[in-house]
Amino acid sequence: MLIGEVARRSGVSARMLRHYESLGLLRPSGRTGSGYREYSGDDIRRIFHIESLRSLGLSLREIRRALDDPGFTPSALVDDLIRQTRERIAAETDLLTRLRRIDAAEPAGWEDVLQVVAVLQALGSKSPAARQRAALSAGDEVPVEALVEAVLRETEPNVAGALRWALARSGADGTALLAKGLDSPVAAVRERAVRSLAELAGDEPTAHLRDALAHPDVVVRGHAALALGTRGAADAIPVLIDMIVDGRNDTDAADALSVLAGDTATADRIADGLVSRLGTGTSTGTPTGAESGAGAGAAQRLHAVGGPAGQSTRGTTEAPARVRLTQSLADIPGDTASRALIELSQDEDRAVAVTATYLLRLRDAP
Repeated sequence: MLIGEVARRSGVSARMLRHYESLGLLRPSGRTGSGYREYSGDDIRRIFHIESLRSLGLSLREIRRALDDPGFTPSALVDDLIRQTRERIAAETDLLTRLRRIDAAEPAGWEDVLQVVAVLQALGSKSPAARQRAALSAGDEVPVEALVEAVLRETEPNVAGALRWALARSGADGTALLAKGLDSPVAAVRERAVRSLAELAGDEPTAHLRDALAHPDVVVRGHAALALGTRGAADAIPVLIDMIVDGRNDTDAADALSVLAGDTATADRIADGLVSRLGTGTSTGTPTGAESGAGAGAAQRLHAVGGPAGQSTRGTTEAPARVRLTQSLADIPGDTASRALIELSQDEDRAVAVTATYLLRLRDAP
């Protein structure tokens, strides 16, 4: 079969067939009497083998080695091709993302395009100082997706703070994107997402923070509860009390509870919740006159966990946690907290009793 016929049937141009021959990759088996190249059936099969390997991304040098070296094994080469392909896809994906962000910025001219590109490059810089400058100088031209992505990947605390500030200042709604970060398999990303949501005002961020109170990640729950506490959301109270028991940001949690204790009903609920965690047990006695009224429920539980009766059943609550819970009653107003401190001042745990006595003196001070 002559070269023209081979080109027509194989789809490989005559010029490319001559190029293969010049590289020693393909040699026609014979020549006609007039000197024209003549290809055999084996030559045609080799052409299809060459084209098949080219479709996998192999270079012509690699193809020649694969076809001519009997000892050649494809596994290492295929692994290398997989790596190269992944790198190429990642690069193309990055380019596509950058182009979409430039399009989202709606540039009016090439100067605007160049400005967006410069900011995006700075946000991806290896220099923390460059990233921080980019965050502090970011304006409306930076798409919210770029800021959210930068926030979720940032490891430097100062840069992360600047990025959260830029995101909150931008006025763009990145809430949904940040909420997706709460489902990340990486714990650090989940924490960055909830901390960023905590700095966004509005009903939607607050709704996502409320959902995060039931998140399986204890760190996410804690940051959500602290943020909701400052927003007056009473549904954060159980998580805040858990934080005090566990000793995780317990001072901040106690401060948040004191902010929430603005009305009598909520203050009594908080005091009741703190007392319930001081230990376990069941009171079978009837409250005395000093225990009646708003503080009766708390007083009953305290009789079960320790007090003048001397019949204590503290359960599994550790001593340091009991001290933290007692300290947290300090800034909770109302009779329930006061009666609880009176009971605790006679607790069999000396650290708890001393703490409660000191707090009572502060409450009685003018």
